[in-house]
Amino acid sequence: MEAIAKTRHLKGSPRKTRLVIDMIRGENVSRALAILKFTDKRAADPIEKTLRSAIANATYLAEQQNIAVDPDDLWVKTCFVDMGPTKNRRRMRPAPQGRAYREQRHYCHITIQVTSEEKPKTEKELKAEAAKARRAAETPKKKAPAKKAAAPKAEKKAKLVEAENLTADAPETPTVETVVTDTPAAENVEAAATEVDANVADAKNASTRAEAESNATKPADAVMERNNEDLERQ
Repeated sequence: MEAIAKTRHLKGSPRKTRLVIDMIRGENVSRALAILKFTDKRAADPIEKTLRSAIANATYLAEQQNIAVDPDDLWVKTCFVDMGPTKNRRRMRPAPQGRAYREQRHYCHITIQVTSEEKPKTEKELKAEAAKARRAAETPKKKAPAKKAAAPKAEKKAKLVEAENLTADAPETPTVETVVTDTPAAENVEAAATEVDANVADAKNASTRAEAESNATKPADAVMERNNEDLERQ
């Protein structure tokens, strides 16, 4: 159901009126009335009256055609403002230095059409639906490997249960104590440890011999120094 309401020769410029009417284009009727109620513009009141007239026209046409229409289901399909006549009302406004500016009283025409048809989806809604469809198509592919992985786990559990049952039914076997004996690897480890100890002892003996030799040469050096001093004194 569609209905149109018009307001002609409204006092005011069409440019200022378009600022208000662009706010309700494509909105629901109840939301549009709320927007116009809290809009601090002079053109908001006549636009609200025109919108209410369009709603009344829609309900009247629905009653004539025996169609049930809920006013809350109506939405603003089209709304625009046309330029009206100036009616040759030329006024002069004084300007500096004795000049005069001409003023014109502008008028405009308002047209609003409401309908109860389904509102077409916007680009954002279409993109959101496409994204949901992609996610729905991708989710089964991700869940399929999980189902395949669940089958081996069930098989492993079944095998473990069977093994436990077999071990429970089998007779008990005598336990055999194992004695740890020296292996060739252990012998090799001990031989290597002894060689390391021998090398450490040899290094210590070499260091002590070097210290003894240095101590033995110290007296001879002292004697040589004394002889050199005597010769210098002479």
